[in-house]
Amino acid sequence: MTNYLILTEKPSAAANFTKALGGKTGVFNDFTYKIANLRGHVMTLKDPEAMVAEELKKQYKSWLVKHLPWNLSDFSWARTYIRQRNMRTGKVESTKKLIDDLKKESKSGYDAIVIATDTDPSGEGELLAWEALDAIGWRGQVLRANFMDESVSGIQKAMHQLRDVSDKMADGEYVKGESRNRWDFASMQLTRIATTAAKKAGFKVVAREGRLKSVIIWRVYQQLDAIKNYVKTPYFEVKFKDPAEHVFGRVTPQGDVIPWRFATKEEAEIDFSQYHKTDVINEKHQTRTQAPGKLLDLAGLASILAPRGFSSKEVLSTYQKMYEAQIVSYPRTEDKTVTPEQFNELLPLIDQIADVVGVDKMLLTHRSPRKTHVKSQGAHGANRPGENLPKTTQSLVKFGASGPAIYDVLAKNYLAMLAEDYVYDHVTANLKDYPEFKTAFNRPLKMNFKLVYDSQKAIKVEEEEEENSTASQLGPQARPYLHEGANPKPQTPTTKWIMAFLEKHNVGTGATRVSTLSEMSRGIKAMLTETRGKLGLTETGQVSAIMVKDTWIASPKITKRLFEMMDQVGQFDMTMDQVLDSVTKVVEHDMPIMLDNAEQLETLLGKPKQVPKKKVTEKMTGLFKGEEITFSHEWSGHIFTDDELTKMLNGAEISFQSKSKRGKIYTATGKLAKQTFKGSTFYGFKLNPKAKK
Repeated sequence: MTNYLILTEKPSAAANFTKALGGKTGVFNDFTYKIANLRGHVMTLKDPEAMVAEELKKQYKSWLVKHLPWNLSDFSWARTYIRQRNMRTGKVESTKKLIDDLKKESKSGYDAIVIATDTDPSGEGELLAWEALDAIGWRGQVLRANFMDESVSGIQKAMHQLRDVSDKMADGEYVKGESRNRWDFASMQLTRIATTAAKKAGFKVVAREGRLKSVIIWRVYQQLDAIKNYVKTPYFEVKFKDPAEHVFGRVTPQGDVIPWRFATKEEAEIDFSQYHKTDVINEKHQTRTQAPGKLLDLAGLASILAPRGFSSKEVLSTYQKMYEAQIVSYPRTEDKTVTPEQFNELLPLIDQIADVVGVDKMLLTHRSPRKTHVKSQGAHGANRPGENLPKTTQSLVKFGASGPAIYDVLAKNYLAMLAEDYVYDHVTANLKDYPEFKTAFNRPLKMNFKLVYDSQKAIKVEEEEEENSTASQLGPQARPYLHEGANPKPQTPTTKWIMAFLEKHNVGTGATRVSTLSEMSRGIKAMLTETRGKLGLTETGQVSAIMVKDTWIASPKITKRLFEMMDQVGQFDMTMDQVLDSVTKVVEHDMPIMLDNAEQLETLLGKPKQVPKKKVTEKMTGLFKGEEITFSHEWSGHIFTDDELTKMLNGAEISFQSKSKRGKIYTATGKLAKQTFKGSTFYGFKLNPKAKK
């Protein structure tokens, strides 16, 4: 019987495969198997200088712009183990042991290794699996299990439909993932250019420029700049209003000049004197319907939850955990619809889902597939509830603070598809003596899906709109009045606003937008601030934005094209070399522009802040336990005396008066000792532990 080693992406996925196949080892279909797991990416590209010939190392390590753009054919594209600090222990850990263990296991007589990592639109799952297979030197057969979700049925179906991907260069998903990975690595040149030029101008920040980051940061900067420079410009114009407050106005033409709008009230009053009270005529009523809004992607979900105080990072992290528990569907999907199979799988659970989120089941009468929401093409399907139902939404807080809100919005949005269309009366009319003055409004007749959830309203970017009465009674007459308006103030940039912008320009997938925004707004090198959905710029963000003005890397059009190229290389309509050649073209175009932009930094941002120099602690050298060591001459503000230094070097305890962080005076007792902090060892005074009471 054929024997397979099934390689999953992470421990949680291995647990789901174990459940679906009946054990960590066993027999399934017509093969025996054992399940192993990675922990996401286990290998990473080496530093530029480590991937080139010896005589080029100095050049590729340098950040000087005279060495750019790089010749990408110089790179070996070699990988190394990932080393990162464990935030809990402070120790630096490597993926070497995981790779060594996998290599040892792979030699246990397997006929093939089955890639069972996530099926990502970007090819990420394929890439990280092949990184591991290359690292262990696997030369045998490789099969691919493409699963739409980690449900029992989804996994079992995938294991019945394995496909051979032994030639990784013929595996479109791998080629796509590796092209994207190399492109992003090579775009490091833009970060080096921007950072070097900014530092030369006195701004000591790391300006991280990338495909999506630069588009986002420049658009936010533009909007904040427009708000800062906004000047309210009032205008006056004649409008009409009937007793029910219906407003009659003229259709505003395209362009800046509107003949009937006046800069002063006096001018408008002259125009106003020409009009008189007149009859309302041509009243028409048309019954119209509106279908439920589209299913949400992760970007739409994040934009809805942002004003509630849930950051992109929180939503992304919590959603992932809920997916692993099969409470929601796969996060990183590109689909906006579900397949007939996915629709039918969830249909028997609809009433239970409705009970969990408090939706009236009597509203869910449209239980046949809608052509707008259910289509045969697709993979993972749009974001939706999973096969595991929570008892209550509140119970989901164990996955993260946003857990209850994620499920509530996602479930209601999906259920809205099963409610009937919204029905309304569209009313229009105009004025007898001034037929160019018109009114139009909608009067609800049957709310239907809007009583469940209205995703179109939820993700709509708010705009200032003049209210018009929806009262049904028009006329019989309308009176002229002088309307005062003003040019609209630019909207505050928000998560919802930037997601709508990226959606409009078709830049990135929903999940990519959320993960990028999350990355940009966390850590000490954050470019953005995200507070209850409102976006701001850090100093790093301001510098990064100014540096990409007029560049290709910040252009939505260019970025959209780059995403399209990644898809083309995965379909073998373009080669990897052709895709990578575009990096060089971007660097050649953007480098001189960035260097010019750096000259404007001080003008636009003022003089850079002076970073205070850190106090240099005096070090002492002495013989301790037969070894010459160096240690600090002071501890917590106390400078050791010569007598104390002698005692410590002899291994004796010392005591002295010290002050706690709260300002309380106490006696500090301890001795010289070898210690560890964040993985590094050093010698210094060590306070004795408090005696147990």
